[in-house]
Amino acid sequence: MRRKRTLAGTAALGLALALGLAACGSDGGSDASGSAGEEQGGFTPPDIPMKESLGDMEGEVNILAWPYYAEDGTADPAADWVTDYEKDTGCQANVKYFKTSDEAVSLMKSGDWDVVSASGDATLRLIASGDVAPVNTDLVPNYADVQPFLKDRLWNSVDGQMYGIPHGWGANLLMWRTDKVDPAPTSWASVFEPDSPYAGKITAYDSPIYIADAALYLMNTQPDLGIKNPYALDADQLAKAVEVLKTQKAEVGEYWSDYLAHIQSFTNGDSVIGTTWQSNANALTAADVPVEAILPDEGSTGWIDTWMVAADSPHSNCAYAWLDHIVSPKTQAALTEYYGEAPANAKACGFTSDKSFCDTYHAADAAYVEKIWYWTTPISDCLDGRTDVQCTDYGDWTQAWTEVKG
Repeated sequence: MRRKRTLAGTAALGLALALGLAACGSDGGSDASGSAGEEQGGFTPPDIPMKESLGDMEGEVNILAWPYYAEDGTADPAADWVTDYEKDTGCQANVKYFKTSDEAVSLMKSGDWDVVSASGDATLRLIASGDVAPVNTDLVPNYADVQPFLKDRLWNSVDGQMYGIPHGWGANLLMWRTDKVDPAPTSWASVFEPDSPYAGKITAYDSPIYIADAALYLMNTQPDLGIKNPYALDADQLAKAVEVLKTQKAEVGEYWSDYLAHIQSFTNGDSVIGTTWQSNANALTAADVPVEAILPDEGSTGWIDTWMVAADSPHSNCAYAWLDHIVSPKTQAALTEYYGEAPANAKACGFTSDKSFCDTYHAADAAYVEKIWYWTTPISDCLDGRTDVQCTDYGDWTQAWTEVKG
C-alpha cells in the first residue's frame, strides 16, 4: 500500500571518501534536483568495466531490495511481479529486503548480491566504493521509455554515464489534519518556525537526510546564507540547519520512519501536521481521516530509487534481465500502484487499474519534478559547484543528526 521503508540512516561516508569520492560540483544551473553531465561535473569513480553484451542466463539472480519491490505473490496474491520474470528468463529470483539505505550499502559490500534498489542517499556511496558497475542502458530496452527528467541525474550517473535504471519516485509532502489546523498551511514554515500553536503534535522524518529539509527552509527564508543546494552545505550552513532542527525538536511530537505508525499518529490526532508521503495521505483519506497534503510553493525534498548492478555480479545476464523487467510498463504499473509511488516508465500509466493514479502521483509532470530536491548523498566536494570551500559529508550529517536528536 505504501512506502514500506525505514530510512533512519546512521552510517558515515568514510569508506566512500577513503576510496576517492571527489565530486567536481555543478555550474549552478537552475534545475532544482540537479543533473549529471555538464551540470554535475561528476567525480572520478573506480574503474569498473561496463557490460558490453548479453549472454546466456545464469539461472538465478540475487536481489537486494526495499520491501515489496520484488514480490512473487506469496504474501499477497495481488502483488506478483516476479513470477513472470522467472518464467520468461529461467532465472530464479532470490530476494532479501533491507530496512535502511545504510543496511543496503553494508550488504552490497558482501558480494552476495547482483542487483540493489538504491535510494539517492546510497547511490553515490555505492558508486564511489566500487560496489556497483556503470550500466549499459543499450542492454535495457525498456530504459528508452523512462521519463527523460529521471535520466542522467546527480544521484544515478557520473559525467553522463548512468549507474542504474530509475525505478519510482515521490516528494516529501506537507500534510495536516484539516479539522485541527487552521488556517491551512502553505509553506514549510508551519513546521520549522518557533512557537507553533501545534507544538507537540508536529511530526518530522527520522533520518540524517532530513537535514536537507531544514536546509531547503533556510534557502527560502535566509538567502544570505548562500545555500544553493540543500545537499551541499559547508560547516557554517550545516550549523545553521542544525539550529533550525534543534529549535524544531522542542515542538516535534514524533520522529517517524515507520509509515504505519505515522498513519496511526495522524488517525488518533497525536500528530496534526508534518512531513508525509502521498501514499500515507491516500491511506488516511481512504480511512476518512480529514487530511490534506501539498507540495509547498518553495518545493520539497523527495526520493527516487535506482536499480544498480553489482560490480562483480556472477549473474549479470539475469541481473540485466531483471532491470529490463522491473522497468517494463506492466510491471511498473503493478508495482508502483501497489507500493504508492510514481513510475519511472512513461508507458506504465496506460496499465494502472486506477486511471487517475499517475495524475495523483504527478508521474509525467516535469514541472512538479523540478520542485523536488531528490535525496542525494552529501559529499565533501560541494555539489553546488563551489570550489573555495569544503562541504560537509554524510558522516558529518549523521553526527549532526545525533546531536539534534540528543
